[in-house]
Amino acid sequence: MKYVIILGDGMADEPIDSIGGKTPLQAAKKPVMDAMAKVSEQGIAYTVPENLPAGSDVANLSMLGYNPQLYYSGRSPLEALSIGVDMKDTDIALRCNVVTVSEDGEYEQKEIIDHSAGEITSEEAAILIEAVRKELEDEEYKFYPGVSYRHLTIWDNGQVVDLVPPHDILGKKIGEYLPKEEKLKEMMKKSFDILNHHPINEARAEKGLNKANSIWFWGAGTKPALDDFKEKTGMAGAMVSAVDLLKGIAVGANMRNLDVEGANGGLDTNYRGKAMAALKALLEKNDDFAYIHVEAPDEMGHQGSLEHKIKAIENLDEQVVKVVKEELEKSGEDFRILIGPDHPTPIAIRTHSKDPIPFMIYDSTKEYSGQEEYSEAAAGSTGLVVEHAYDLMKRLLQN
Repeated sequence: MKYVIILGDGMADEPIDSIGGKTPLQAAKKPVMDAMAKVSEQGIAYTVPENLPAGSDVANLSMLGYNPQLYYSGRSPLEALSIGVDMKDTDIALRCNVVTVSEDGEYEQKEIIDHSAGEITSEEAAILIEAVRKELEDEEYKFYPGVSYRHLTIWDNGQVVDLVPPHDILGKKIGEYLPKEEKLKEMMKKSFDILNHHPINEARAEKGLNKANSIWFWGAGTKPALDDFKEKTGMAGAMVSAVDLLKGIAVGANMRNLDVEGANGGLDTNYRGKAMAALKALLEKNDDFAYIHVEAPDEMGHQGSLEHKIKAIENLDEQVVKVVKEELEKSGEDFRILIGPDHPTPIAIRTHSKDPIPFMIYDSTKEYSGQEEYSEAAAGSTGLVVEHAYDLMKRLLQN
């Protein structure tokens, strides 16, 4: 038996009037998932405990079978694992986004326009982070480039401080959301002077693209310690993701990370390449389990783009779910697939919510009496509620 989780990050949503009261998941043309729904088990699950932030870090740990109350130590430390930064026990890791802020007025009066700086390329962002590093790095703070707008700062002998995710305050003046820690706030202010007229950003502006003109610290945490995934589940596992967070979870859990050319966390990511990498791991490398993480629906939710969120879900269905299901069927292997998001990212609020997620488990050897479609409403109508989403892994493994 082979096991797969296909994770459409932020895919769940709320009914939207402009599409007839449907959610993006209901509005999307997803014939494969809907066909699977007719013979699959559906239900809802809570991925984020009340006392923890509604982040992809907490939620993906849950979906992988790790109780975040026991294993969560912050988002950025997991990304540090992916980047290859060897944290000391006294280090604090911080996410260091490059964001777009408005250009007029004092720094405190600026607004966050775009948390991803127009999904800036990793190559451009690396140059900008290097410019910041040259000006701001010292013995206490070290800067490391990551993927696209997502980067890392290590604070020597730091402390876990409350910091606000930039995607939570889009369109708001940033003054009241800046760090209370003076040095962090000062570095953010200086970064605007370093970056706003940097040649990379001037070139982006000429093309009509958003500038990456400020850094933004958030997601503070300490060195993580995850149990070995194989020892925990009995399965050799592989991770397919474009983002450092998921790659870092895989490193911490001693899963194999599969790099896919063209996988970038955006709407134009290499969906099929991700599917084929997972299939190769399962069918040629004898892995038992693959986790295919697709960031695009979440990014489109943050951008408030209904059209693109629907498109991301359709791409997931056509180029990931269909490919994985058909190729596993051709192989003759028995398999079980769990499909779901980690959390909702509703278009209306452009950030994450703690609402339960709809999940679907398909078993190639069994036929459930299922629902007409895979959606939030269909999953909710079954009455199946998993209070702790980390129990979904046990449910997936039940034969």
